[in-house]
Amino acid sequence: MMPPQLKTLLLDARLPRLEVRMLLEHVLGKPRAWLLAHDTDPLAPEVAAAYESLAQRRLSGEPMAYLVGHREFMGHRFRVTPDVLIPRPDTEVLVETALECLADLAAPAVLDLGTGSGAIAISIALARRDARVMASDVSAAALAVAAANAWDLAASVRLVEGSWYEAVPAGEGFDLIVSNPPYVASDDPHLDQGDVRFEPRGALTDGAGGLEDLARIVLGAGRHLKRGGALWMEHGWDQAQAVRDLLAQAGFDAVHSRRDLAGIERISGGRLSGGALGASEGSASVPGV
Repeated sequence: MMPPQLKTLLLDARLPRLEVRMLLEHVLGKPRAWLLAHDTDPLAPEVAAAYESLAQRRLSGEPMAYLVGHREFMGHRFRVTPDVLIPRPDTEVLVETALECLADLAAPAVLDLGTGSGAIAISIALARRDARVMASDVSAAALAVAAANAWDLAASVRLVEGSWYEAVPAGEGFDLIVSNPPYVASDDPHLDQGDVRFEPRGALTDGAGGLEDLARIVLGAGRHLKRGGALWMEHGWDQAQAVRDLLAQAGFDAVHSRRDLAGIERISGGRLSGGALGASEGSASVPGV
């Protein structure tokens, strides 16, 4: 039996053309121009088998980012594995806002809580080479992915393991804290739909109503922010008002939200006038926390 030609797989009608090309580029290790120039080449049986395996996984709903092992974010290519969330364009507004907060500061100190792939922290570090960036995660596997991305992109980021502020060494103070924490309610049906079925559940939901981890981050920020420091967090499409309330109750000023590419209030934040050693983790009363 003759091995299939490349063009046969390029015309695979089971998947969108872009996805077919991406999978073939991945298994062959060749760019699009090469595929077009060699479309009549016969494929080695092992290459055809590797493509078919990936195609079947995609047909079962597995995210393309996990199949090819990377995703673009803020103009950079980040490695991704099932140990981390897939970086999404909506989160870029968090990085853009962070950079605005740091614009007038020299050698700022930044903390990214729950860094996952490191996309947020590394993007900030690449845009601000003078910044001192720390990134935490409770997952050692996620930190390994973040470390690989920092190495690949030559970004200076200090990685620390632990749950939220427990990972931060004593005495550290920051001009800015950012986070994209778990904020999906545990009973949200979207957890069983689409790409998120394959993403780490603990990075998606707090196991409760969706505000638990957001509240922990807000209430602990005062012990780690410098005077006038800012906190910005990503949250769900319907959580902006609740998060603004958390921030206001914890003593943050200039509290407001910003919209993502779809016009949804995606991030909320503000500045804490008291600063480090000011507000404490118990300085606000939040129902259910």
